[in-house]
Amino acid sequence: MERREEQPGAAGAGAASALDFTVENVEKALHQLYYDPNIENKNLAQKWLMQAQVSPQAWHFSWQLLQPDKVPEIQYFGASALHIKISRYWSDIPTDQYESLKAQLFTQITHFASGSKIVLTRLCVALASLALSMMPDAWPCAVADMVRLFQAEDSPVDGQGRCLALLELLTVLPEEFQTSRLPQYRKGLVRASLAVECGAVFPLLEQLLQQPSSPSCVRQKVLKCFSSWVQLEVPLQDCEALIQAAFTALQDSELFDSSVEAIVNAISQPDAQRYVNTLLKLIPLVLGLQEQLRQAVQNGDMETSHGICRIAVALGENHSRALLDQVEHWQSFLALVNMIMFCTGIPGHYPVNETTSSLTLTFWYTLQDDILSFEAEKQAVYQQVYRPVYFQLVDVLLHKAQFPSDEEYGFWSSDEKEQFRIYRVDISDTLMYVYEMLGAELLSNLYDKLGRLLTSSEEPYSWQHTEALLYGFQSIAETIDVNYSDVVPGLIGLIPRISISNVQLADTVMFTIGALSEWLADHPVMINSVLPLVLHALGNPELSVSSVSTLKKICRECKYDLPPYAANIVAVSQDVLMKQIHKTSQCMWLMQALGFLLSALQVEEILKNLHSLISPYIQQLEKLAEEIPNPSNKLAIVHILGLLSNLFTTLDVSHHEDDHEGSELRKLPVPQGPNPVVVVLQQVFQLIQKVLSKWLNDAQVVEAVCAIFEKSVKTLLDDFAPMVPQLCEMLGRMYSTIPQASALDLTRQLVHIFAHEPAHFPPIEALFLLVTSVTLTLFQQGPRDHPDIVDSFMQLLAQALKRKPDLFLCERLDVKAVFQCAVLALKFPEAPTVKASCGFFTELLPRCGEVEPVGKVVQEDGRMLLIAVLEAIGGQASRSLMDCFADILFALNKHCFSLLSMWIKEALQPPGFPSARLSPEQKDTFSQQILRERVNKRRVKEMVKEFTLLCRGLHGTDYTADY
Repeated sequence: MERREEQPGAAGAGAASALDFTVENVEKALHQLYYDPNIENKNLAQKWLMQAQVSPQAWHFSWQLLQPDKVPEIQYFGASALHIKISRYWSDIPTDQYESLKAQLFTQITHFASGSKIVLTRLCVALASLALSMMPDAWPCAVADMVRLFQAEDSPVDGQGRCLALLELLTVLPEEFQTSRLPQYRKGLVRASLAVECGAVFPLLEQLLQQPSSPSCVRQKVLKCFSSWVQLEVPLQDCEALIQAAFTALQDSELFDSSVEAIVNAISQPDAQRYVNTLLKLIPLVLGLQEQLRQAVQNGDMETSHGICRIAVALGENHSRALLDQVEHWQSFLALVNMIMFCTGIPGHYPVNETTSSLTLTFWYTLQDDILSFEAEKQAVYQQVYRPVYFQLVDVLLHKAQFPSDEEYGFWSSDEKEQFRIYRVDISDTLMYVYEMLGAELLSNLYDKLGRLLTSSEEPYSWQHTEALLYGFQSIAETIDVNYSDVVPGLIGLIPRISISNVQLADTVMFTIGALSEWLADHPVMINSVLPLVLHALGNPELSVSSVSTLKKICRECKYDLPPYAANIVAVSQDVLMKQIHKTSQCMWLMQALGFLLSALQVEEILKNLHSLISPYIQQLEKLAEEIPNPSNKLAIVHILGLLSNLFTTLDVSHHEDDHEGSELRKLPVPQGPNPVVVVLQQVFQLIQKVLSKWLNDAQVVEAVCAIFEKSVKTLLDDFAPMVPQLCEMLGRMYSTIPQASALDLTRQLVHIFAHEPAHFPPIEALFLLVTSVTLTLFQQGPRDHPDIVDSFMQLLAQALKRKPDLFLCERLDVKAVFQCAVLALKFPEAPTVKASCGFFTELLPRCGEVEPVGKVVQEDGRMLLIAVLEAIGGQASRSLMDCFADILFALNKHCFSLLSMWIKEALQPPGFPSARLSPEQKDTFSQQILRERVNKRRVKEMVKEFTLLCRGLHGTDYTADY
């Protein structure tokens, strides 16, 4: 293979002429694909072979590649090429050649019955595809013919080989049907035809499965074949005998897996619930597996217990409604439910010693939904039967949720610990759901158990048991309103009695307190019994997430009841922040918690606390501002700025959101005088500017500075007003030195909140004009490296048009240049940038009439916009963006109709624009459709989607399914 010119793959796959697709060249390319160490040659060969497979020559070389003297890889390629030709190019085959093609395939399959298995399978798939294309008219009894032909005595192949080849063929037939590209109307015909042909398959499968002389490999294949056929939604009653035989085969360890698969597939088909009598016959068969299940559990045979559990769950989960309807059979269904309960409570710790229990969780949802969907009388009967079952389920789930011993847990891998965590979340969801069925009694039940456990003097309790009960409580309290529960006061009273000896238990105690924070807000007298626990836990790095998130919840929900504890909370928080106990994200949460807490204090109290809280950081920042920039002091600066912005995110002294009745503090009028956040910001403003001057070209630091002001503006709204002039000035300086997206986003925020207020318009207008002129200069230098800046700029322009179109009236604003840059931005490859530019145009076009400079630029340059939009639709932009371009067309049509009707005809005139695939008629139809639709935006979107598919040559192909 040294001589390059002989290698078809390397010979230029793209320019390969039809003559290249010869047997010899295909073999050389296959050799290159399998054995050439050069990856480029392999890729070329693969490309060339894919062309060869679909070429007309494939009909010729495929058969030659199947010759007995070829190696299996070559024969396999020949068989695959045949399958591709039959399945995708069926219409190319003349009708008079159907029979000879069928005969040749039968001959080859008979030949390979004792040859290579992978080649045999491919040939079977090819014949299956042929059968599906010919059924029902051209080959009415395809399946019966296959069975007859392979049972013929005069075949040269031995009986077992023939039998296995026939079973392979019958197995791939339904699979090929599921994946075939048959048109919808044909699919229905063929499905009906196959349903009738079942009659030729099932008796044969039964006979082979029940025949004592059938070797294991044949029975294995029979079960796989049955599995394949039931997915065609065969009536369950027709499968009865085979399902029974499969149950018997479960005793044979070699056939166990295939039997489970076949039974589960048969039971799970959606149509099966219509055959209630058959389902009722299946219950005793499933119950009959209980002894085998117990043995497997006893012997630690996880595969067997898993398989039997799958069968029980498939019957229970898919058909609980149908089986519950059979009231006179309630006892046998209850027995099945109890068997599933055994599977839920299977001994061992998930996922280390068992993996079965998780399969059952969805069953419990389904059963409960079905019981609760009955009319009152029937529901009452079933509630009586199943409430005790669900109480038992809670016990079982809480037992399964228990952690193993510390020693054992220490040996678990991080992956096993993560799987166990997810499993506990699933249990938590199930418990929350079960609450619907059991109601308040469930909480009382958990509380009684916990009380007995914590107050019993007889036996020392394990922390695992306590933790699981609390976990159950927390699961419910997190999502259900427990404010009216009479057991919560008792639970809050019990919590301090828990001796916390372990991280997992401590975490759950924290999360439970967090889940009860809304209840604490209604019962503030109880805050004192749990707050000390939370503040104590803050000092433990191992409890970082749970303690900080719990404190944040308490500060958010109970802030008006916390002033008496504020000094203590601030002191403890400051201490842990200074000791750097927590990771960055928990420090940020802690600052948010303090923001909530301080919001409820008097202004002078807030300022006093802010001073003590922030001073150490300000001193640190002053020191850092003097230092020469380096990576470690950058991290410290970003951290401090992050702490400040998180504090200001939640520090909101206006009482607009919290109109609770009750405490006197809530009724305070909005305090007079400056807002505490503004006071602090004004104090540190110079310092922040100093930091910025050194770090202006570092996006992270600039972003962190902008975040402080953006969070403050969002929280304070009008209260931020005193800062507007100096912030506008700083933003202008920042952006002029080094343009960054975060500065534009903050400018957008200011425009949104303050641009319509006369007092703030001058500084905001000045900033808007400055950033616009800097960005336009950036466009002249080449904006391709800054898609994020262009994105934010487009969003800023759209916001300006929305909130204060007057900004576009200013003589110093070059509206023409802005318009042209936005057209350029439509051609960016980054989807968010294109979306933002489309958003700008959909805000701009409706202003044509009212804002004179806008009307003028649309008149002069609108045609350029239309061409850019048509290019995008023609194939230059991603199909996912078509709705955005449709919005622009709709706006043009609605607000500039006479211009659009003139431009669109001109624009579509040149041949090949916007796509060489379009005929003049198609372009004409499109422009007429668009011009007609001035009311219904959804219709315009549909037209654009249709048109873009035509432009891309995808209309009517499989790809259109993406829409």
